[in-house]
Amino acid sequence: MKKITSLFKIKYPIIQGGMVWTSGWKLASAVSNAGGLGLIGAGSMHPETLKIHIEKCMRATSKPFGVNVPLLYPEMNDIINLLIKKKVPIIFTSAGDPNKWTSKLKKSGCTVVHVVSSVKFAIKAEKAGVDAIVAEGFEAGGHNGREETTTMVLVPLIKKETNLPLIAAGGIASGSSMAAAICLGADGVQIGSRFVTSTEASSHINFKQAVVSAKQGSTILTLKELAPVRMMKNKFYNEIYELYKSGASIEALSKHLGKGRSKKGIFEGDLNEGELEIGQVASHIDKIISASDIIKEIIEEFNTKIDHFSSKRIKL
Repeated sequence: MKKITSLFKIKYPIIQGGMVWTSGWKLASAVSNAGGLGLIGAGSMHPETLKIHIEKCMRATSKPFGVNVPLLYPEMNDIINLLIKKKVPIIFTSAGDPNKWTSKLKKSGCTVVHVVSSVKFAIKAEKAGVDAIVAEGFEAGGHNGREETTTMVLVPLIKKETNLPLIAAGGIASGSSMAAAICLGADGVQIGSRFVTSTEASSHINFKQAVVSAKQGSTILTLKELAPVRMMKNKFYNEIYELYKSGASIEALSKHLGKGRSKKGIFEGDLNEGELEIGQVASHIDKIISASDIIKEIIEEFNTKIDHFSSKRIKL
């Protein structure tokens, strides 16, 4: 775990996922102030909006924070130049080729981390020169890997292939699941869904309450022909399901998806027509509390579990 706390200069090896329409400066700064690493989610921001969030985050915390950047998004050249100009210390990249921007970011002094869903892309990220890797299992919310490899399988596989600091993501929302990830070989964890229901998250209260009410089976991975995404079942998902049943083409699926579905659901709170991106672990989340209380709960439970494990040794 020291690999992660030393790399990012943070107290706890907990990274808050940089999620679209959820991870603004308020959440990122709150997590960083509580001892974790807060990330601003740039995926839902134009450069001018991202600039405002970075500046506000810098004023709200003196601790390290970072920005998550989906590399397939438009305006990428402007976003990368903005991150360098503003001297954002830590950049998490995802959904794209790490070879394209890693070298430029590192030359500017940034610590670069890349999110992967397979061993193949972990090796590619290491060759690109990243400083750490996030291994994200398909339990995670939002856009996901096509391989559908679970976190419990993915983390040990990637651990065998790289010596880089390794961060586990997907299905982690408690001290117990954090302890499990560390036992599998992770040096730290990235947590997204649990912070969606934090008081500082910019997600709509309707969406937060829907997450708190989620049960086992409330989420599903779909739209693999376009870009695999895990979301809650709702009216919009049911319409997608019916399109699949009727043998709809990729073009028809894309047309029905349209634009702004995630904003409509997550940020505007439309639980019927919105794309409600959240991980399977939503079924474990039962309250809306502050980011600092979330981190406190996770660390306290983690320490309790580690102490419990040490007393449960099996003699050969």
